[in-house]
Formats: sequence, C-alpha cells, structure tokens
Amino acid sequence: MRPHPRKLRRHLLALPVLAVAGVLGMRGAPAMAQSVDLVTLQLRRQEGVLALEFVARLQLSRAVQAALERGVPVYFVAQATVLRNRWYWRDERVARATRIWRLAFQPLTGTWRLSIGPLAQQFSTLAEALAAVARTSGWKLADLSQIDPDSRHYVEFSFKLDTTQLPGPMQIGLTAQADWEMSIERTVRLD
Repeated sequence: MRPHPRKLRRHLLALPVLAVAGVLGMRGAPAMAQSVDLVTLQLRRQEGVLALEFVARLQLSRAVQAALERGVPVYFVAQATVLRNRWYWRDERVARATRIWRLAFQPLTGTWRLSIGPLAQQFSTLAEALAAVARTSGWKLADLSQIDPDSRHYVEFSFKLDTTQLPGPMQIGLTAQADWEMSIERTVRLD
C-alpha cells in the first residue's frame, strides 16, 4: 500500500527537522544552564572618542556546545547606542556601534576560529575563544564632537547570541528553547 502523496511529502519535510533535533539537544539529558553576566561595563573618553569597555562571563548550554562541535558556526552580537535625553520628544540617537563575532570549530585542525569582520584568530580550546568574545576594550562608539556637553547622554548596551544567523533548518523551533537564549541589556549614563 502506497502512502498518499501529501502524507509522504509531510514526512519528507519533517526529516530535516528530526535530523536537526539531535544537533539542538532536544533529546535525553537535562540542559546545562546558559548565561551571560556582565562583570564590567565602562565608558571612557580617550583621544577624542567615546569608547566602551566590557567584560562578560559566558556559559554555553550543552545544545550550543554540541552544535559548535559539529561545525555549526555561532554568532554573538554586541550593540551600543548613544542617546541624548530630550524632554519634548523621543531621545535622539547620536551614534550606534555593532560588533559581531563568528565562532566556529575547525574539525580538520581541531581548533576554534573566531572572526570579527575580516579579521580571524585561531584558539586551541573553546574556553580561550569564549574569553576573547567576552572581553572588549577601546571600542569606539562616537566622536566626542558628536556629544553635546550641555545635554545628558546615556548608552544602551546589549549582548546576545544571535540565532537569526544560524542555518535555516536549525532556526525551526528555536524560539521556544531556552538552550539558545542568551542575552543581556544594560544602560549606562555618560557623565
């Protein structure tokens, strides 16, 4: 007895989702908690620019580690927005800076490759690569000429694991999984 073509199509479409389920860690063992904690978040005025420095503590879940070890690249995004307070309207955006890290395991060499734009660096362990992602200093947000000394300014900072840049089939069902949620947001006043 042959299955109906619609049922066959539905079963065939479900195969990639089932294959991805193993990568995402949807079976068996309880998930390890994933978190990001900010240890330091500071703004500095140096050499005519407003610069940001942050140190975070990252802990990846087993599902994210398993995906990385299978060669799936993972993206981390830090974004900082400099805003000027206005009482009569929404606060004005003065500047915005975004930094994206791409972390991938290289199975042939057994190394971890961390890329920031066109620049890349190799690490021998995942812990070393995550330490490089979790620490940034001297990140230029804006020129000091853009900042009005008579106004009050603040910076909205966010750091997250960006699941929108994962391969398409892996994104199916990720919104309901806590294993892939990692983000933190902070606001810092500019004095």
